[in-house]
Amino acid sequence: MFRHTLRAATAAAALCPTLASAQHHPPVTAPTPSPAPRPAPGDADTMDHGAMGHAAVAQDAAPTFHGHTGMNHVMPAVTASAAWRDASDDALAHAPVGAAMGGMTMGTAAGWYTPGSGTARNPAGEGPMRGAMLHAGNWMVMTHGYAWAMATDQGGRRGGDGAYVQSMAMVMADNDLSDRVHLQLRGMGSLEPAMGARGYPNLFATGETANGRALVDRQHPHDLFMELAARVDYRLGGDTSLFVYAAPVGEPAMGPSAFMHRGSARYLPMSPITHHWFDSTHITYGVLTAGVSAPKLQLEGSWFKGREPDERRWGFDPVRLDSWSVRGTWTPSPYVALQVSHGRLKEPEALHPGEDEDRTTASMQYARAGLATTLAWSRKDRQPGDLLDAFLAEATYELTPRHAVFARVENVANDELFPDHDDPLHDRRFRVTKAEAGYAYRLPIVGPLGVALGGTVAAYAKPAALDAAYGDSPVSWTLFAKFAVGL
Repeated sequence: MFRHTLRAATAAAALCPTLASAQHHPPVTAPTPSPAPRPAPGDADTMDHGAMGHAAVAQDAAPTFHGHTGMNHVMPAVTASAAWRDASDDALAHAPVGAAMGGMTMGTAAGWYTPGSGTARNPAGEGPMRGAMLHAGNWMVMTHGYAWAMATDQGGRRGGDGAYVQSMAMVMADNDLSDRVHLQLRGMGSLEPAMGARGYPNLFATGETANGRALVDRQHPHDLFMELAARVDYRLGGDTSLFVYAAPVGEPAMGPSAFMHRGSARYLPMSPITHHWFDSTHITYGVLTAGVSAPKLQLEGSWFKGREPDERRWGFDPVRLDSWSVRGTWTPSPYVALQVSHGRLKEPEALHPGEDEDRTTASMQYARAGLATTLAWSRKDRQPGDLLDAFLAEATYELTPRHAVFARVENVANDELFPDHDDPLHDRRFRVTKAEAGYAYRLPIVGPLGVALGGTVAAYAKPAALDAAYGDSPVSWTLFAKFAVGL
């Protein structure tokens, strides 16, 4: 089976410029390796991986993943086997030049998986997290972000049109405080509140409010503060650790990685119309998560605020802990991540006071050689209220470092399409399907900065009872230019 290294190199040795030029790095076998020269603080790590080969690692040589250990420590570790490393390298060969640095894995992942949003996991086959890597003293820092300009016409009688810019900026910083204790700090924000409270048009999307009224056929903007969190891991040995994640604003252990942080949705411009079934907790004002993380299994539980963010997007909501969730994630191979989660949310919707929600999700992510897919199911069980199921299937295939195609199909039972109490269709449940597909042409600009130019077309299936409001066969289109650090 798989060989494990007995000792990982220091991050200084792992980030030595002479090593950064190779896609596969020689294993560290000496029990006390001599530290390599440390690059000057603030220097960015760059790599033209498009010109690199992907030679196989010898069966008797365990690859050394660049775990972000403290610069002055030689940490005992069990890095992921050659199969996991090769899966990550194969994905990187399909990414735009400069989008990520081979072999880099944040936190204590050690190459066994790719970290997702909050404490979620993505398959190692998605490749390393994309962005710019740099080091400042003993800290390893990863930055990522985008400004995503879009023009859309959502079609039909209720579909709006317009132009807008989605945005996100993210910083992660890692350091070992001791041989056993690892600290990660995370910050994420957005300028989307500048859109205004009503956000942007997104046919059949519902959830949250603007100016005291329910948002329907529109997607609300993200908050200025999307995540401010700290995670502490206590290593037990063999890449197994106990961890605590604490955040005045962050993401509890609920559902798969949020849509902005999974490869299958990398170039899909619209948030899913199932967003409030799978992702609505990805901005939560008050999160405390604890769990155990092993190379192939993670079990965790969260205590968090159930109410979704209010419509004052520039501000900081009061922190409260009144809801809970549990999640198990299994990554049995480099290509697969399976998760199941369940939680009780206290009054999540402002317009439904006194109505709690039991939410259950299950998902499978598969990623290999430029292909990233997600299949997911979620059920809302309102207390009191109806059962509302949602299904999602999405995929992105990076054909080459320039060309990518992608698609998403969603099916959801929604009873919020007619919020007016005087409407005869108020509170009626309708099952709607959305199918969207698109293409992106990726162009590196400089270093990790690049742009993706593309567009999508979407069509819908719905009950005939909705024809009067939405038209017989609405069709949506969107054109975009996504400027991103870590395209």
